[in-house]
Amino acid sequence: MAALPVGAKAPDFSTQATLAGKPFPFTLSQALKKGPVVLYFYPAAFTSGCTVEAHEFAEATDDFRKAGATVIGVSADDIEKLNKFSVSECRNKFAVASATPKMIADYDVKLPVIAKSNRTSFVIAPDGKIIYAYSAMNPAGHVANTMAAVKTWEAAHRK
Repeated sequence: MAALPVGAKAPDFSTQATLAGKPFPFTLSQALKKGPVVLYFYPAAFTSGCTVEAHEFAEATDDFRKAGATVIGVSADDIEKLNKFSVSECRNKFAVASATPKMIADYDVKLPVIAKSNRTSFVIAPDGKIIYAYSAMNPAGHVANTMAAVKTWEAAHRK
């Protein structure tokens, strides 16, 4: 699977996101002002692998926050479906957003044939550079790997 490589500038985007079933506008550049962003693409809400991954990110959200990172999951699903997913599977812990076809193309995470993204996790530093990228359709490893990347970044930038 292709994806933007480490060192690339992460394309900025604005989209509709939801947290705890409440929609809000999300812009990557605004989130990066607070610290690194864990941006993870997943194929579709309420599918088995995506549900497992959402549960794992929900369990780890407090640890990501302690390290100064924001977690946001994105898929091609509409905001109505994501409102439900944010409550039931993300457990009101982190935001999920609707990925536009342009976002999926810009991050080079499109699945062949269908207009959905593959499963790719990025860690983006506050300067907008990708410091970690991992693509695998199996959800195992995405949370642990992004957490390790965030902690490495945090250790290098601790004052």
